[in-house]
Amino acid sequence: MTDPEPVHHLAQVNIARLKYPLDSPQLKDFVDGLDPVNAVADASDGFVWRLQSDSGNATDIAFLGDAWLIVNMSVWRDADALTAFMYRDRHRELLARRREWFERPGDAVTALWWVPAGHRPDVAEAEERLLHLRAHGPTPYAFTLRNSFPAQEGSEVSRSA
Repeated sequence: MTDPEPVHHLAQVNIARLKYPLDSPQLKDFVDGLDPVNAVADASDGFVWRLQSDSGNATDIAFLGDAWLIVNMSVWRDADALTAFMYRDRHRELLARRREWFERPGDAVTALWWVPAGHRPDVAEAEERLLHLRAHGPTPYAFTLRNSFPAQEGSEVSRSA
């Protein structure tokens, strides 16, 4: 017997503020790692979707009106699938070097939220969730892996939840 299809998937957004231009020598290792890391994500158990432009990644997609911010947004089956990807192989290696390439954040740079299965969040939705998390801390509307909330049956969690 197979498991039923989930009613909700886990959306995640994370941003980073670059220290250098993307085409600089200082970011070469990061940029060279994007396609391999994205290929691993795409093939990971529990991966559903990721934001990308014609470039195959999202480094040229504007976020919060800041040209130095880069965004990563994806949808996963659940937190376990996302966590399994985050801390393995090439992604873990790049994550360990983030201080070389990105400014130290002063605010939350990652937000999670539940979406109905099949929904693909857009940048405006991700900006709203991240700003909500920054303003209100973890809630069912926007949370972190450390302070997560279960998916709610029925429709997407609203801001008032």
